[in-house]
Amino acid sequence: MQTGNSTINESIWESRFQYTEELNKMGAKINAQGKTAFFEGVKELKGAPVFVSDLRAGAALIIAGIIAKGTTEIYNLEYIDRGYENIEQKFRDLGAKIERIEE
Repeated sequence: MQTGNSTINESIWESRFQYTEELNKMGAKINAQGKTAFFEGVKELKGAPVFVSDLRAGAALIIAGIIAKGTTEIYNLEYIDRGYENIEQKFRDLGAKIERIEE
């Protein structure tokens, strides 16, 4: 990843950035304040256990987990399953090392 800073302003959904703490567990540097999130570039993400809070957050955490060094465990998959059919196979077809483990 490249370093740098970005700002994203959300104009529709008040709680859009609630999942950024999960990305921070992986080494991201994101400061969310209301409808604005400030991103500081990092060289890499590292695997961590993370919890999905909504559909879009689930997709973001899967992508972050795929590029992270190490293993990422993603919990609360019901949010992802509600919106993405057989998503792990679609990512495998793109070359990702991803598997679903039933508990």
